[in-house]
Amino acid sequence: MPGTETTAARQVVDLITGTWRAQALHAAAALSLPDHIAAGHGTVPALAERTGASEDGLARLLRLLAALGVFTGDEERGYGLTDVGALLVADGEQSMRDMVLLYGEEFHRAWGAVVPAIRTGTSGFEHAFGTSLHAYLRDEPDAGPRFLRAMNAGNVFFPEAAAFDFTRAHTVVDVAGGSGLLLSAVLQAHPHLTGTVFDLPHMLPVAERHLSATVGAHRYETVAGDVFDKVPAGSDVYLLSRVLQDWDDERCVTLLANVREAMADTGRLLVLERVVATDGTAPVLPLLWDLHLLVAAGGRERTLGGYRSLLGAAGLRLQSVHSLALETSLLVAAPV
Repeated sequence: MPGTETTAARQVVDLITGTWRAQALHAAAALSLPDHIAAGHGTVPALAERTGASEDGLARLLRLLAALGVFTGDEERGYGLTDVGALLVADGEQSMRDMVLLYGEEFHRAWGAVVPAIRTGTSGFEHAFGTSLHAYLRDEPDAGPRFLRAMNAGNVFFPEAAAFDFTRAHTVVDVAGGSGLLLSAVLQAHPHLTGTVFDLPHMLPVAERHLSATVGAHRYETVAGDVFDKVPAGSDVYLLSRVLQDWDDERCVTLLANVREAMADTGRLLVLERVVATDGTAPVLPLLWDLHLLVAAGGRERTLGGYRSLLGAAGLRLQSVHSLALETSLLVAAPV
Protein backbone atom coordinates (compact mmCIF):
# COMPACT_ATOMS: atom_id res chain seq x y z
CA MET A 1 0.00 0.00 0.00
CA PRO A 2 1.55 3.31 -1.04
CA GLY A 3 2.60 5.60 1.75
CA THR A 4 1.52 9.18 2.26
CA GLU A 5 4.70 10.55 0.69
CA THR A 6 4.29 8.38 -2.42
CA THR A 7 0.65 9.42 -2.80
CA ALA A 8 1.56 13.09 -2.42
CA ALA A 9 4.40 12.74 -4.92
CA ARG A 10 2.02 11.15 -7.44
CA GLN A 11 -0.37 14.06 -6.94
CA VAL A 12 2.44 16.52 -7.68
CA VAL A 13 3.34 14.61 -10.86
CA ASP A 14 -0.31 14.57 -11.96
CA LEU A 15 -0.57 18.31 -11.38
CA ILE A 16 2.60 19.33 -13.18
CA THR A 17 1.85 17.15 -16.21
CA GLY A 18 -1.63 18.62 -16.64
CA THR A 19 -0.37 21.07 -19.24
CA TRP A 20 1.10 18.17 -21.24
CA ARG A 21 -2.35 16.63 -21.53
CA ALA A 22 -3.82 19.93 -22.64
CA GLN A 23 -1.09 20.42 -25.25
CA ALA A 24 -1.55 16.88 -26.56
CA LEU A 25 -5.22 17.71 -27.08
CA HIS A 26 -4.21 20.96 -28.76
CA ALA A 27 -1.89 19.07 -31.12
CA ALA A 28 -4.73 16.75 -32.13
CA ALA A 29 -6.98 19.72 -32.88
CA ALA A 30 -4.26 21.68 -34.70
CA LEU A 31 -3.53 18.66 -36.92
CA SER A 32 -7.27 18.07 -37.48
CA LEU A 33 -6.86 14.45 -36.39
CA PRO A 34 -10.50 14.13 -35.24
CA ASP A 35 -11.70 15.37 -38.65
CA HIS A 36 -9.56 12.85 -40.51
CA ILE A 37 -10.58 10.01 -38.19
CA ALA A 38 -14.25 10.96 -38.56
CA ALA A 39 -13.76 10.74 -42.35
CA GLY A 40 -12.54 7.15 -41.99
CA HIS A 41 -8.77 7.71 -42.01
CA GLY A 42 -7.92 6.18 -38.64
CA THR A 43 -4.59 4.48 -39.29
CA VAL A 44 -1.25 6.05 -38.52
CA PRO A 45 -0.01 5.95 -42.16
CA ALA A 46 -3.25 7.50 -43.44
CA LEU A 47 -3.12 10.26 -40.83
CA ALA A 48 0.55 10.92 -41.55
CA GLU A 49 -0.22 11.28 -45.26
CA ARG A 50 -3.04 13.75 -44.61
CA THR A 51 -1.31 15.85 -41.95
CA GLY A 52 2.29 15.79 -43.16
CA ALA A 53 3.36 14.69 -39.66
CA SER A 54 5.80 11.88 -38.90
CA GLU A 55 4.34 8.43 -38.34
CA ASP A 56 6.40 7.99 -35.18
CA GLY A 57 5.21 11.26 -33.64
CA LEU A 58 1.60 10.57 -34.57
CA ALA A 59 1.70 7.04 -33.21
CA ARG A 60 2.92 8.30 -29.84
CA LEU A 61 0.40 11.17 -29.72
CA LEU A 62 -2.51 8.91 -30.66
CA ARG A 63 -1.47 6.29 -28.10
CA LEU A 64 -1.52 8.92 -25.34
CA LEU A 65 -4.85 10.42 -26.41
CA ALA A 66 -6.42 6.95 -26.55
CA ALA A 67 -5.27 6.40 -22.96
CA LEU A 68 -6.82 9.77 -22.03
CA GLY A 69 -10.17 8.79 -23.55
CA VAL A 70 -10.07 11.06 -26.59
CA PHE A 71 -9.77 8.24 -29.14
CA THR A 72 -10.59 4.53 -29.21
CA GLY A 73 -8.49 1.76 -30.72
CA ASP A 74 -4.75 1.35 -31.13
CA GLU A 75 -2.02 1.51 -33.76
CA GLU A 76 -2.67 -2.01 -35.01
CA ARG A 77 -6.46 -1.70 -35.39
CA GLY A 78 -6.62 2.00 -36.17
CA TYR A 79 -8.30 4.77 -34.19
CA GLY A 80 -11.86 5.99 -33.76
CA LEU A 81 -13.56 8.83 -31.90
CA THR A 82 -14.94 8.76 -28.38
CA ASP A 83 -17.60 11.29 -27.37
CA VAL A 84 -14.73 13.53 -26.28
CA GLY A 85 -12.95 13.23 -29.61
CA ALA A 86 -16.17 13.94 -31.49
CA LEU A 87 -16.31 17.37 -29.84
CA LEU A 88 -13.04 18.27 -31.60
CA VAL A 89 -14.37 17.75 -35.14
CA ALA A 90 -14.35 21.19 -36.76
CA ASP A 91 -17.87 21.19 -38.18
CA GLY A 92 -19.37 18.91 -35.54
CA GLU A 93 -22.39 19.88 -33.51
CA GLN A 94 -21.23 21.82 -30.43
CA SER A 95 -17.62 21.58 -31.63
CA MET A 96 -15.01 22.65 -29.07
CA ARG A 97 -12.08 22.66 -31.52
CA ASP A 98 -11.65 26.44 -31.60
CA MET A 99 -11.69 26.53 -27.81
CA VAL A 100 -8.92 23.90 -27.67
CA LEU A 101 -6.87 25.88 -30.20
CA LEU A 102 -7.24 29.15 -28.28
CA TYR A 103 -6.30 27.54 -24.97
CA GLY A 104 -3.37 25.71 -26.55
CA GLU A 105 -1.98 28.77 -28.32
CA GLU A 106 -2.72 32.29 -26.99
CA PHE A 107 -3.80 31.27 -23.50
CA HIS A 108 -0.95 28.76 -23.16
CA ARG A 109 1.52 31.55 -23.88
CA ALA A 110 -0.28 33.83 -21.42
CA TRP A 111 -0.06 31.21 -18.67
CA GLY A 112 3.68 31.09 -19.28
CA ALA A 113 3.68 34.55 -17.66
CA VAL A 114 1.63 33.52 -14.62
CA VAL A 115 4.41 34.40 -12.15
CA PRO A 116 4.82 38.04 -13.31
CA ALA A 117 1.03 38.29 -13.51
CA ILE A 118 0.68 37.30 -9.86
CA ARG A 119 3.61 39.45 -8.78
CA THR A 120 2.25 42.57 -10.46
CA GLY A 121 -1.50 41.85 -10.39
CA THR A 122 -1.64 42.60 -14.10
CA SER A 123 -2.50 40.49 -17.13
CA GLY A 124 -0.11 37.67 -18.02
CA PHE A 125 -1.29 38.09 -21.60
CA GLU A 126 0.22 41.58 -21.67
CA HIS A 127 3.53 40.24 -20.35
CA ALA A 128 3.56 37.55 -23.04
CA PHE A 129 2.23 39.49 -26.03
CA GLY A 130 3.11 43.09 -25.22
CA THR A 131 -0.55 44.14 -25.58
CA SER A 132 -3.85 43.55 -23.83
CA LEU A 133 -6.18 40.74 -24.82
CA HIS A 134 -8.83 43.26 -25.89
CA ALA A 135 -6.36 45.15 -28.11
CA TYR A 136 -5.08 41.87 -29.56
CA LEU A 137 -8.61 40.80 -30.47
CA ARG A 138 -9.20 44.19 -32.11
CA ASP A 139 -5.94 44.47 -34.04
CA GLU A 140 -4.79 40.95 -34.91
CA PRO A 141 -6.32 39.68 -38.19
CA ASP A 142 -9.10 37.14 -37.56
CA ALA A 143 -8.35 37.09 -33.81
CA GLY A 144 -11.76 38.49 -32.80
CA PRO A 145 -13.82 35.96 -34.79
CA ARG A 146 -11.57 33.09 -33.66
CA PHE A 147 -12.02 34.16 -30.04
CA LEU A 148 -15.80 34.32 -30.43
CA ARG A 149 -15.90 30.85 -31.97
CA ALA A 150 -13.83 29.56 -29.07
CA MET A 151 -16.07 31.19 -26.50
CA ASN A 152 -19.13 29.70 -28.21
CA ALA A 153 -17.75 26.26 -27.44
CA GLY A 154 -17.94 26.97 -23.70
CA ASN A 155 -21.50 28.20 -23.77
CA VAL A 156 -23.25 24.92 -23.00
CA PHE A 157 -25.23 26.65 -20.24
CA PHE A 158 -27.02 29.03 -22.64
CA PRO A 159 -30.23 26.97 -22.89
CA GLU A 160 -30.46 27.24 -19.12
CA ALA A 161 -31.12 30.97 -19.45
CA ALA A 162 -34.65 29.53 -19.38
CA ALA A 163 -34.22 29.78 -15.61
CA PHE A 164 -35.57 33.31 -16.13
CA ASP A 165 -39.21 33.83 -17.07
CA PHE A 166 -39.28 35.92 -20.26
CA THR A 167 -43.10 35.78 -20.53
CA ARG A 168 -43.68 39.45 -19.77
CA ALA A 169 -40.71 40.73 -21.76
CA HIS A 170 -40.80 41.90 -25.37
CA THR A 171 -37.26 43.12 -26.05
CA VAL A 172 -33.79 41.92 -25.04
CA VAL A 173 -30.34 43.53 -25.40
CA ASP A 174 -27.26 41.33 -25.17
CA VAL A 175 -24.64 43.79 -23.89
CA ALA A 176 -21.17 43.02 -25.26
CA GLY A 177 -22.96 40.11 -26.91
CA GLY A 178 -20.10 38.99 -29.12
CA SER A 179 -21.13 36.17 -31.44
CA GLY A 180 -24.87 36.53 -30.85
CA LEU A 181 -25.09 32.92 -29.69
CA LEU A 182 -26.73 33.75 -26.37
CA LEU A 183 -29.25 36.10 -27.95
CA SER A 184 -30.14 33.57 -30.65
CA ALA A 185 -30.68 30.87 -28.01
CA VAL A 186 -33.01 33.18 -26.07
CA LEU A 187 -34.92 34.28 -29.18
CA GLN A 188 -35.33 30.72 -30.43
CA ALA A 189 -36.64 29.62 -27.04
CA HIS A 190 -39.04 32.59 -26.84
CA PRO A 191 -40.59 33.37 -30.26
CA HIS A 192 -42.40 36.47 -28.98
CA LEU A 193 -39.11 38.32 -28.26
CA THR A 194 -37.01 40.60 -30.42
CA GLY A 195 -33.42 41.39 -29.56
CA THR A 196 -30.25 43.42 -30.07
CA VAL A 197 -26.58 42.47 -29.92
CA PHE A 198 -24.59 45.49 -28.73
CA ASP A 199 -20.80 45.32 -29.08
CA LEU A 200 -17.73 46.94 -30.61
CA PRO A 201 -17.82 47.22 -34.41
CA HIS A 202 -15.17 44.56 -35.10
CA MET A 203 -17.17 41.98 -33.09
CA LEU A 204 -20.49 42.37 -34.91
CA PRO A 205 -19.90 40.55 -38.23
CA VAL A 206 -19.82 37.17 -36.46
CA ALA A 207 -23.04 38.01 -34.61
CA GLU A 208 -24.70 39.13 -37.83
CA ARG A 209 -23.81 35.89 -39.59
CA HIS A 210 -24.97 33.72 -36.70
CA LEU A 211 -28.24 35.54 -36.12
CA SER A 212 -29.11 35.70 -39.81
CA ALA A 213 -28.69 31.93 -40.00
CA THR A 214 -30.72 31.12 -36.89
CA VAL A 215 -33.25 33.91 -36.33
CA GLY A 216 -35.63 35.74 -38.66
CA ALA A 217 -34.25 39.06 -39.89
CA HIS A 218 -37.20 40.97 -38.42
CA ARG A 219 -36.42 39.74 -34.88
CA TYR A 220 -32.92 41.12 -34.28
CA GLU A 221 -30.51 43.95 -34.95
CA THR A 222 -26.83 44.52 -34.28
CA VAL A 223 -25.72 47.87 -32.87
CA ALA A 224 -22.13 49.09 -32.57
CA GLY A 225 -20.95 50.96 -29.52
CA ASP A 226 -18.86 50.96 -26.36
CA VAL A 227 -20.46 49.65 -23.17
CA PHE A 228 -18.42 52.14 -21.15
CA ASP A 229 -20.05 55.07 -22.96
CA LYS A 230 -23.73 54.09 -23.14
CA VAL A 231 -26.06 51.16 -23.75
CA PRO A 232 -29.16 51.05 -26.01
CA ALA A 233 -32.12 52.24 -23.97
CA GLY A 234 -35.66 50.99 -23.51
CA SER A 235 -35.32 47.20 -23.49
CA ASP A 236 -37.20 44.98 -21.04
CA VAL A 237 -34.25 42.64 -20.36
CA TYR A 238 -30.50 43.18 -20.55
CA LEU A 239 -27.98 40.30 -20.72
CA LEU A 240 -24.38 40.36 -19.50
CA SER A 241 -22.72 37.01 -20.10
CA ARG A 242 -19.13 36.64 -18.86
CA VAL A 243 -18.44 40.35 -19.27
CA LEU A 244 -17.93 41.59 -15.70
CA GLN A 245 -15.22 38.96 -15.19
CA ASP A 246 -12.91 40.84 -17.57
CA TRP A 247 -12.85 44.16 -15.69
CA ASP A 248 -11.87 45.71 -12.37
CA ASP A 249 -14.53 46.94 -9.95
CA GLU A 250 -14.43 50.57 -11.12
CA ARG A 251 -15.00 49.65 -14.76
CA CYS A 252 -17.72 47.16 -13.81
CA VAL A 253 -19.62 49.83 -11.89
CA THR A 254 -19.36 52.18 -14.88
CA LEU A 255 -20.70 49.48 -17.19
CA LEU A 256 -23.50 48.49 -14.82
CA ALA A 257 -24.46 52.13 -14.26
CA ASN A 258 -24.82 52.55 -18.03
CA VAL A 259 -27.10 49.51 -18.13
CA ARG A 260 -29.14 50.90 -15.22
CA GLU A 261 -29.50 54.24 -16.99
CA ALA A 262 -30.79 52.46 -20.09
CA MET A 263 -33.29 50.30 -18.16
CA ALA A 264 -36.86 51.16 -17.29
CA ASP A 265 -37.78 50.76 -13.63
CA THR A 266 -39.51 47.50 -14.55
CA GLY A 267 -36.50 46.16 -16.47
CA ARG A 268 -34.26 43.29 -15.44
CA LEU A 269 -30.57 42.54 -15.88
CA LEU A 270 -29.41 38.92 -16.26
CA VAL A 271 -25.75 38.33 -15.37
CA LEU A 272 -24.11 34.99 -16.22
CA GLU A 273 -20.86 34.49 -14.34
CA ARG A 274 -19.07 31.98 -12.12
CA VAL A 275 -19.44 32.78 -8.42
CA VAL A 276 -16.66 31.94 -5.95
CA ALA A 277 -18.04 30.30 -2.81
CA THR A 278 -16.95 31.66 0.58
CA ASP A 279 -17.92 28.75 2.83
CA GLY A 280 -14.82 26.65 2.21
CA THR A 281 -16.57 24.34 -0.26
CA ALA A 282 -15.69 26.22 -3.44
CA PRO A 283 -15.48 23.89 -6.46
CA VAL A 284 -12.18 24.03 -8.31
CA LEU A 285 -13.47 25.30 -11.68
CA PRO A 286 -14.41 28.85 -10.54
CA LEU A 287 -11.05 29.09 -8.77
CA LEU A 288 -9.19 27.96 -11.90
CA TRP A 289 -11.15 30.44 -13.99
CA ASP A 290 -10.45 33.19 -11.47
CA LEU A 291 -6.70 32.79 -11.90
CA HIS A 292 -7.08 32.32 -15.66
CA LEU A 293 -8.90 35.66 -15.86
CA LEU A 294 -5.98 37.37 -14.15
CA VAL A 295 -3.57 35.72 -16.57
CA ALA A 296 -5.66 36.34 -19.70
CA ALA A 297 -7.21 39.75 -19.18
CA GLY A 298 -6.42 41.06 -15.72
CA GLY A 299 -9.96 40.13 -14.66
CA ARG A 300 -11.43 38.06 -11.84
CA GLU A 301 -14.30 35.91 -10.65
CA ARG A 302 -16.18 37.32 -7.66
CA THR A 303 -18.09 36.15 -4.61
CA LEU A 304 -21.82 36.71 -4.36
CA GLY A 305 -21.07 39.56 -1.98
CA GLY A 306 -18.77 41.06 -4.58
CA TYR A 307 -21.52 41.03 -7.21
CA ARG A 308 -23.99 42.55 -4.73
CA SER A 309 -21.56 45.40 -4.09
CA LEU A 310 -21.04 46.11 -7.79
CA LEU A 311 -24.75 46.05 -8.50
CA GLY A 312 -25.55 48.23 -5.50
CA ALA A 313 -23.00 50.86 -6.53
CA ALA A 314 -24.76 51.07 -9.92
CA GLY A 315 -28.30 51.42 -8.54
CA LEU A 316 -29.26 47.77 -8.89
CA ARG A 317 -30.14 45.02 -6.42
CA LEU A 318 -29.62 41.27 -6.65
CA GLN A 319 -33.07 39.70 -6.89
CA SER A 320 -32.33 35.99 -7.34
CA VAL A 321 -29.57 33.47 -8.12
CA HIS A 322 -29.91 30.31 -10.22
CA SER A 323 -27.27 27.57 -10.59
CA LEU A 324 -26.37 26.57 -14.17
CA ALA A 325 -24.01 24.05 -15.78
CA LEU A 326 -20.23 24.16 -15.35
CA GLU A 327 -20.48 25.98 -12.00
CA THR A 328 -22.00 29.03 -13.69
CA SER A 329 -24.72 31.13 -12.08
CA LEU A 330 -27.51 33.29 -13.43
CA LEU A 331 -27.87 36.45 -11.32
CA VAL A 332 -31.10 38.39 -11.81
CA ALA A 333 -30.86 42.08 -10.88
CA ALA A 334 -33.56 44.77 -10.69
CA PRO A 335 -33.39 48.55 -10.27
CA VAL A 336 -33.30 49.75 -6.67
